[in-house]
Amino acid sequence: MTRVAVLGAGISGLSTAYLLQQAAAEAEIDLEITVLEKKSRTGGKIHSIKDEGFLCEWGPNGFLDSKPWTLELCDRIGARDKLLRSNDNARKRFIYSDGILNQLPENGPMFLKSKLISWPGKLRLACEMVIPPKRDDEDETLADFGRRRLGREALNKLIAPMVSGIFAGDPETMSLKSCFPRIHQLEQEYGGLLKAMIKLAKEKKEQRKQGKEVASAAGPGGVLTSFSGGIQELTDSVAAAFTGKVECDAAVTRIDRKQDGYDLKLENGKTVEAEIVVGAVPAHALSQMVDSLDDEIPDLLRDIPYAPMNVICFGYEREKISHDLNGFGYLIPRREGCSTLGTLWDSSIFPHRAPEGKVLLRSMMGGATNPTAINLSDRAVQQRTQADLKASMGITADPDFVRIFRHPRAIPQYTVGHSRRLAAINDRLQHYPGLFLTGNAFYGVGLNDCVNASNQVVERVMKFLAR
Repeated sequence: MTRVAVLGAGISGLSTAYLLQQAAAEAEIDLEITVLEKKSRTGGKIHSIKDEGFLCEWGPNGFLDSKPWTLELCDRIGARDKLLRSNDNARKRFIYSDGILNQLPENGPMFLKSKLISWPGKLRLACEMVIPPKRDDEDETLADFGRRRLGREALNKLIAPMVSGIFAGDPETMSLKSCFPRIHQLEQEYGGLLKAMIKLAKEKKEQRKQGKEVASAAGPGGVLTSFSGGIQELTDSVAAAFTGKVECDAAVTRIDRKQDGYDLKLENGKTVEAEIVVGAVPAHALSQMVDSLDDEIPDLLRDIPYAPMNVICFGYEREKISHDLNGFGYLIPRREGCSTLGTLWDSSIFPHRAPEGKVLLRSMMGGATNPTAINLSDRAVQQRTQADLKASMGITADPDFVRIFRHPRAIPQYTVGHSRRLAAINDRLQHYPGLFLTGNAFYGVGLNDCVNASNQVVERVMKFLAR
């Protein structure tokens, strides 16, 4: 029997353990899989908290159904019929700019009428059609890409808020190729984004006639999906479907190599032996575990920075808010001078997020552009959030319900050179057969990305077992 240790019981670790167990059973390979988790609960940053009738998400609030990986996982664990699709409200998204909430245009006529981008900015966007593509393979920042192809105004009002909403990141440091590989691919393949959208629209029309679909040039798309009890139902369901061993309060402090595998030293003094180890914890945690194992991997992992984040949940009596709340929420460009990155109207996105007659708003504060916000007192966080809600939505009432969640290391940042770092890590891993890494620090920060990475690492483990 081959012993496998999976480090971390977040979605990456749990889905890896479950999918590996299934793959081994299908191949009639006998594995003993143990998941080791530092905390006293499974789920990692996925945590749905019910308090005073409000359902607050500590971390992510769902996944998009435009990619198959999480849906397929739900099928395998028998949770597909429990899925909850977001309301039609979630299709309306806003940017707070120049003192008003501007709905993001969904089509050409809406874009022309929108006041979000000025007419000079719209003309600059139209010029993207004639700007030659960047053909060299050098990585560039999202800000450099935005200025080069779309103009400064589009960068400030569209790209930068999107980057803060997805990564809590700074476009001046984030890598285009690693953060948005699809956009990089479109420029290389079609010569520009507008050209790609036009050509893909024609291809899509033809594909529809044949009953097929092609990828969109506009972004990830899809419907935000969760569960009635919150996204934690996903990790709870995966943990329940996994029939191996899950040990909580089992922090790994060190990985030592031995002739036929690895010794894992735990903080509680125990040693766990395994022939195969899959690290599915944050890069900074992995760096400490392998510090004595390799001379280069720890530094490469430490070079992946993380942005801090405060998540602020406010509950209100519905009658205290005059705004219609008919939408997903809004993001705030940095130039507006606000403390928060934006606010999601959680009770408008999914039902049962707030008691009858009440609403739940969830704001984000911090990120790579405002890292010191993590050190603010709860009182200061609440005051600054209320000030932003007053400016953007006209809310003058104090919230009836307040919960603040702090994440000192919330989201990994794919800065310029990220792909080279990953290549160097993978090169060094060749010297340590049976050691594998996965998680959101490498090839995507979203829930779908984590599940897809789990599929890929399971394939690599199965190939290793076959050898």
